[in-house]
Amino acid sequence: MAPRTKFYLQLARAGYWGLWLLIPVWLLWLAPANYGGAGEITGNKLISTALLWLPLWLPMYGIIKGKAYTFAWANFIVMIYFLHSLTNLWVSSGLYQLLSGLELVLATVMFIGCTYYARHRGIELGLKIPKLKDDPRR
Repeated sequence: MAPRTKFYLQLARAGYWGLWLLIPVWLLWLAPANYGGAGEITGNKLISTALLWLPLWLPMYGIIKGKAYTFAWANFIVMIYFLHSLTNLWVSSGLYQLLSGLELVLATVMFIGCTYYARHRGIELGLKIPKLKDDPRR
């Protein structure tokens, strides 16, 4: 693996594991959302954590193994965290805004790393998407 490809692999993994750790710590301990009723806070806290944390489990195997295809489709999942962080940056303040900024940085790091790792690793492996102008059926 080329050094540049390895750099993007590490970048993507750093963003991924950062998000993987941040979401449950944030939503369960640092700044859990207050949903109102005293008896339902724990259940709602677990549901919101599960909804945000479970998508990060989907690409875990491929990210650990370094599969370029997984890094490519993991970018669709990272969009959830872009949306979550940007929404919270817009409507929140204090610690919630700080954590949202951290989430945005980690999502950006993961997105950039995944994009360029998938591209460079795909080239190294000889995988490419044919251009329409090269398609003999056209």
